[in-house]
Amino acid sequence: MFGGLLFLWNATKGHRLRPWNSPYLRWRLETYSGLKAEQITASDFFRFAWRERGQLMRFLRWTGEIRDLAGKRGGE
Repeated sequence: MFGGLLFLWNATKGHRLRPWNSPYLRWRLETYSGLKAEQITASDFFRFAWRERGQLMRFLRWTGEIRDLAGKRGGE
């Protein structure tokens, strides 16, 4: 789970207290949901996060697995 938290930390750089303003997260939200990135509000962000919480948790676990695999390959 640390890998997932690290992903969130990096994805919200400069916008950690207001993650809905992160250009990267706005772009990902637009790509996934079809909402226009420029029009995403805090309400949209949290509504989406709640509705898709299962998918988001799976994604964060996956990012952690990928990070772990990359670290193991780097040590070979």
